Amino acid sequence: MAVTDLGAQVSYLVLADGTAVYAPDSAYLGVVEHVVADERQDIFHGVIVKLPRDHDPHRFAHRDQIAALHERGVVLSVPAGQLPELSADRPAEQVEEAGDPVRLGLRRAWEWLVRPH
Repeated sequence: MAVTDLGAQVSYLVLADGTAVYAPDSAYLGVVEHVVADERQDIFHGVIVKLPRDHDPHRFAHRDQIAALHERGVVLSVPAGQLPELSADRPAEQVEEAGDPVRLGLRRAWEWLVRPH
């Protein structure tokens, strides 16, 4: 399936939850569940991707795994299989922040996912 019109490119600051997420080959993967960022420091970590099947876990797409952010779609630069899962197997307490931006993003994504909404 070819993605035809994703709209203008946007900043992570205006990327809406529920925006479609696509693989590099334009295959639909799911939707943005949440944008993971530290807005006070203007740091975009990535997005939590909710896959359409109930049994699939959420995935975390680090900013380096995202090719583009658009009004109506996020395009990844890697296949979905390369996105880390967010699960109880990788709790935030076990992830060290020092020096690894992907792990910091994973930690923030996990903390958001398990926090009551």
